[in-house]
Amino acid sequence: MSESVRLKVLAIDDEQSSLNAIMRTLRRDFDVRLSRNGHSALEVLRSEEIAVILADQRMPEMSGVQLLQHARNIQPEAVRILITGYTDAETIVAAVNEGQIYYYIHKPWEPDELLLTIQRAAERYSLVKENRRLVEALESANQQLSVENALLHQQVEAHFRFDNIIGNSPPMQQVFKLLQKVIPTDTTVLLLGETGTGKELIARAIHFNGPRKDKLFVAQNCGALPDNLLESELFGHARGAFTGATGDKKGLFAIADGGTVFLDEISDTSQAMQQRLLRVLQEGEVHPLGSESMLSVDVRVVSAANRDLQLAVREGKFRQDLFYRLNIFPIRIPPLRERREDIPLLSDFFREKYAVKQGKNVPGFSHEALAYLLKADYPGNVRQLENLVERAVTLAGEGEFISPDLLQNNPTLESPEMANSQARPQLKDMVESMEKFYIRQALEELNGNISRVAQELGLSRLGLHKKMQRYGIDSTKFKEN
Repeated sequence: MSESVRLKVLAIDDEQSSLNAIMRTLRRDFDVRLSRNGHSALEVLRSEEIAVILADQRMPEMSGVQLLQHARNIQPEAVRILITGYTDAETIVAAVNEGQIYYYIHKPWEPDELLLTIQRAAERYSLVKENRRLVEALESANQQLSVENALLHQQVEAHFRFDNIIGNSPPMQQVFKLLQKVIPTDTTVLLLGETGTGKELIARAIHFNGPRKDKLFVAQNCGALPDNLLESELFGHARGAFTGATGDKKGLFAIADGGTVFLDEISDTSQAMQQRLLRVLQEGEVHPLGSESMLSVDVRVVSAANRDLQLAVREGKFRQDLFYRLNIFPIRIPPLRERREDIPLLSDFFREKYAVKQGKNVPGFSHEALAYLLKADYPGNVRQLENLVERAVTLAGEGEFISPDLLQNNPTLESPEMANSQARPQLKDMVESMEKFYIRQALEELNGNISRVAQELGLSRLGLHKKMQRYGIDSTKFKEN
C-alpha cells in the first residue's frame, strides 16, 4: 500500500508490549497510532481520521467495549475490533452487540491472523466510504438535475407564454380571444391553417398555459409515417408484435398521460387509423399493437390540419364521427397574407432572435427592406418569413441594417415583381403597417415617453396621440414598472 493512501489504524492496550507487537505486525501496511488508555484514544479520534480501531477489552478506567461505544459517536464509519481474553461465549456476544463491533480476536493472537483481519476491516472501511461518496454524489446530481429540470420547465413555459405569440392584426386578435376561452379548459381543439402558420406553436401555448402544463406535451406529424409505424408510435406495441419489436414500447398517448398530445396533419391519416383514434377519444383507451390488454389514458388532444376537413368528409376521405370529435373547438390560424400588418413585428422578432443566436449586431431593417417584406408573397407563411430573415441576418455584416438585396434572389420568396398583383397590399395598408411598427418600436425604446417619441418621429404630441388612438396603441404598456 503506498504512503499516500495508507489508512490509519488506532490500537489501544494498557500493556506497552502488546502495543509494540501490534506496531510490528501492521506498520508495513498501515499508518499505526498507539494509545495506552481510552481517554487518549478518544482524543486521537477527535483529531484524526481513523479507518480501524483495535481495542483490548480489559483496560483500567474504560473497557474496550465502553471505548468502542464512545468511538462510534465520534467516527461512526471506523471499523471497530475487540481483542479479548474471554472464553465465555455469551460474554463475548454481549460485548460485540453493545459496541456494535465488527470482529473480535482472541488472546493470544497470531500476527498473520491479526494482519489479515485488519486488512479485511480496512477494505470494508474503504468500501463504506466509497459507497457514501457515491450516494452523496448521486444525491447532489439528483438535486442538480431537479434544479435544471425546474429551470428548463420555466424556460419552456416562458418561451410558449400566451403573450409571446406575435400579432396585432384583427385576424390574430380573434385567435387570441378564442385561445383565452379554451386554454383554461380540457376541451379538444382543432387548429386549421396553411402550412407554416404556426399551428404547433399555438398548440404548445395551449398546453403550457393550461391546466396540464406540469405534464408532458408530445407531438406527432401523422403524415410523416406509414400506418403501422404511426400506430406503434401513438399506441405502443408489445414484444414480438412485428419483426424488430424486441421489447415492449409505450406509445405517445401513454407517455403523455395527464398531458397533451398534438396530432399534426390529422387529415393525412388513413380510414383505419381514424377508427383507432376515434376509440381513444371516445373511450380514453389505447390498444398497443400485439397486446391483449387495453390501457386507460387521460390526455388532452389538440389536432391540426392544413386542408379543409369538412370537404374531406364530403369526399369520403375523412370519417365524419372523428371530425365531430375533433371539431369541438376549431380555431382558424390566418395565413400571413391576411395579416400583413404583423409582418414588421414578426420580422423584427426574428431579426433579434437570430442576431442573438449568431452573436451579431444587426440593428434593423432599412425602409426599403420593410417595404419589400410587406409586398412579398408568402406561400410558406410565418415559417417562410422566419427562414428569410434568418438568411438575411446570416448575410448581413456586423452593424449592417438589412437591405432589400439581402432578401432578394431567395428561392423561398417570390419577388414583388413576379407576385400576383391581386395579392399585393394597398399602399395605404403598407403605410399604416410601417407607421404602427415604428411607433411601437420608438415607444419600446423610449419607455413610453410620448414627448420623446413624438420628437424622435418628427410628429407633434397631438399628431402622435391621434395615430396611437387610430391604431389602438396604449403607451402605458411600454413604460417600465
